[in-house]
Amino acid sequence: MFTTRPTLQGTFGMVSSTHWLASQSAMAVLEGGGNAYDAAVAAGFVLHVVEPHLNGPAGEVPIILAPAGGEVRVLCGQGVAPAGATVAHYRSLGLGLVPGTGPLAAAVPGAFDAWMLLLRDYGTKSLADVLAYAIGYAEDGHAPVERVGETVETVRELFETEWTSSAEVYLPGGRPPAPGELFRNPALAVTWRRLIAEATEEGGTDRVGQIEAARRIWSRGFIAEALVRQAQRPTMDTSGTRHTGTLTLDDLASWSASYEAPVTYDWRGWTLCKAGGWSQGPVFLQQLALLPPELPEYGSGEYVHMLVEGCKLAMADREAWYGDAADVPVDELLSDAYNAQRRALIGAKASHELRPGSPGGCVPKLSAHARVVASGEPGFDPLGIPGAGVGEPTVGGSGRASSAGASSVLGEPDVAPDGGTRGDTCHLDIVDRWGNMIAATPSGGWLQSNPVVPELGFPLGTRLQMAWLEEGLPNSLTPGRRPRTTLTPSLALKDGVPVMAFGTPGGDQQDQWQVHFFLAVALREQVRGGLDLQGAIDAPNWHNDSFPGSFYPRGMHPGSVTVESRMDPEVIEELRRRGHEVTVGAAWSEGRLCAVARDPETGVLSAAANPRGMQGYAVGR
Repeated sequence: MFTTRPTLQGTFGMVSSTHWLASQSAMAVLEGGGNAYDAAVAAGFVLHVVEPHLNGPAGEVPIILAPAGGEVRVLCGQGVAPAGATVAHYRSLGLGLVPGTGPLAAAVPGAFDAWMLLLRDYGTKSLADVLAYAIGYAEDGHAPVERVGETVETVRELFETEWTSSAEVYLPGGRPPAPGELFRNPALAVTWRRLIAEATEEGGTDRVGQIEAARRIWSRGFIAEALVRQAQRPTMDTSGTRHTGTLTLDDLASWSASYEAPVTYDWRGWTLCKAGGWSQGPVFLQQLALLPPELPEYGSGEYVHMLVEGCKLAMADREAWYGDAADVPVDELLSDAYNAQRRALIGAKASHELRPGSPGGCVPKLSAHARVVASGEPGFDPLGIPGAGVGEPTVGGSGRASSAGASSVLGEPDVAPDGGTRGDTCHLDIVDRWGNMIAATPSGGWLQSNPVVPELGFPLGTRLQMAWLEEGLPNSLTPGRRPRTTLTPSLALKDGVPVMAFGTPGGDQQDQWQVHFFLAVALREQVRGGLDLQGAIDAPNWHNDSFPGSFYPRGMHPGSVTVESRMDPEVIEELRRRGHEVTVGAAWSEGRLCAVARDPETGVLSAAANPRGMQGYAVGR
């Protein structure tokens, strides 16, 4: 089969990420004697610099790691809602949804502390070692990808009139960053240099002491103070009103990243590991649990129909049962008996309904907003693109129609002039010569999410927009609880041994595209006798929007399926015959997957990266 690139193979180390500079920085760490975890931290901070429209230091990152010879663990870098972030407070401001931008949408930042915890517990390099690459690109400059400048141009008026600290960084001389020209963020470089200096003074020459000092400085020192000052500034958001946030120094000081066991599901000799029900990760596992014993022919119309309908059922359960404000009944949702009942709901025709199940006989809990959009109220679309047509007007966060967003590429953010964003995220996967493996999905803290903190060079995040302003739901906005996140890295074991790490950007699409990728790998392995990572990434992909979206304004499109034009025309017609509302997108528009793998018998490492968007790259030897 023709592929856009080879599946890389070697024995020393493999990296795949959504930006070539992050991939090569990670590889440089491996070449310098570091392990996969050192490399991941370095790459993560580089992604903050080179993909600022997709992630930032004050965002969040869920991580799944498999240390050589150790247990698979999830490292949660998703911060919680501040103590003052109550439903009553937001309702008192006249809000029905958490705004899509601004300080009211800011959770406690989680990414920085998660990276530091990973470096402390599993890395070998110093704080200065891993930050050197990000400092270099922020200080000396890098040639930005087109999407950065397009995003800035889309929000130019907002930056120039309201978020002037963002204009100072991203509109130098009145111009957005341009491909082929060096773009710098000197304020960010100054922040990291000051952090290293203070951490060295406080922690001395001890590596762990410096990392612990850096964590304290972030949550209690000059960085924390600057973040809170910014959160308390009245800021224009997608509601069309200026609001102040609820983040305080106590919120920052009282939270830290943490480890937990993954949720797992066994399928045909594979064990898939995901983050828990505070993320959408179990949706991936539910889709596998819904598969019948005998699958239709791979890639056929019946095959795609089966996966789309299974996804709808899993996403309906996400809406009714997932969230950190309740105990998520994951065991019941993945049980054989429950999935046998749910599988029976998949008929020959496409469903246009939101159909959550009743695990343990319990009544599903849906928000009032979800019930409205599920009824087919017009004017809502999860990605904000009426008709899903390139160049069509985009619905901004205020609900007003506006000019088209910054991107028609799914997995890149679709941005409205008021900063409202649907779609997001970066991803990286690494495996080293010792067998250490990691998958991480950094996101949030986008340049279009909040004004740049002038003293720091980066903005706050907006993850609270995924929580509901309605009491009594699993995903209700709740102080001290995590908003349910779309971020969902994956790690797969074969016969109990870690063999593959993978993931993708793309918001609500992440656990759709990843299921398609994984099944392509698993089913083709039986034919090809090996893991065809690049072929599985390159295969035509698709997604559906038949569930309430996670991003403001939280819409859905019942019965919809968006496919790449490379899909077999006969399959497209079969889907339409079955009642799906099919939109045919561009040939390379669905999915931005990364993947690395290790054969435990031979020690051969492999990697592949997504060609869509022309910036993801795998490297290794």
